[in-house]
Amino acid sequence: MMGPAHSLSGAAAWLGVGALATAMGHTMPWPVLVTGALICAGAALAPDLDHKSATISRAFGPISRGLCEIIDRLSAAVYKATRGKGDPRRNGGHRTLTHTWVWAVLVGAGASAAAVFGGRWAVLGILFVHLVLAVEGLLWRHARVSSDVLVWLLGAAGAWIIAGILDQPGNGAGWLFTEPGQEYLWLGLPIILGALVHDIGDALTVSGCPILWPIPVGRRFWYPVGPPKFMRFKAGSWVEVKVLMPAFMLLGGVGAVAALNLV
Repeated sequence: MMGPAHSLSGAAAWLGVGALATAMGHTMPWPVLVTGALICAGAALAPDLDHKSATISRAFGPISRGLCEIIDRLSAAVYKATRGKGDPRRNGGHRTLTHTWVWAVLVGAGASAAAVFGGRWAVLGILFVHLVLAVEGLLWRHARVSSDVLVWLLGAAGAWIIAGILDQPGNGAGWLFTEPGQEYLWLGLPIILGALVHDIGDALTVSGCPILWPIPVGRRFWYPVGPPKFMRFKAGSWVEVKVLMPAFMLLGGVGAVAALNLV
């Protein structure tokens, strides 16, 4: 799928988690619901860091472009080293390592560890990166005609404001993980969810997605998981734009209402 659809699906997924938490009697503080939705929307773009034309690869200028090159080479090397007998030879690393559940868990766990041990500046960094990506994905029409600096300033200001709100007692810094020293440990959860939602979205397209790696399927370690071929679509097609994106917006709205217990 394309960036806007990925971001919408990520936000909708976290709002759905919030609705489920409310239904189970563990309502999220509203700052956690909003922050998680934004982080998840941004994280849903992150697996495409292995593709030089992707939104995330352009979002932070030379830094993200250079990181994209490194990730692409790393992904290609991992694919080559772990390719099964049934996996085809290929050039480049797009839709390999970063499109697996292993990558999602590692990145999310790394973010949680950074948030806990890195202190406030690490939290601000995580928020900044994902808010910039959320703006690029959810407000893509405006982001494309704005300067990168303006988007970065918006992300930085948003990160500072959100961190200040979350730090207030009862607003969510210690949500879910309540022991002393575990503040912001939950930040990795929307990152994991966003990456997995991205992979599921890509699995619906014609190429499928090797989300199960390194679990073998037959003679393949990089099996492109997906529905039957007649149910798949091309990225950017009318199915994505006219059906899935409106559906994600509707589901996100329903999830938000249910999560905030407004009905």
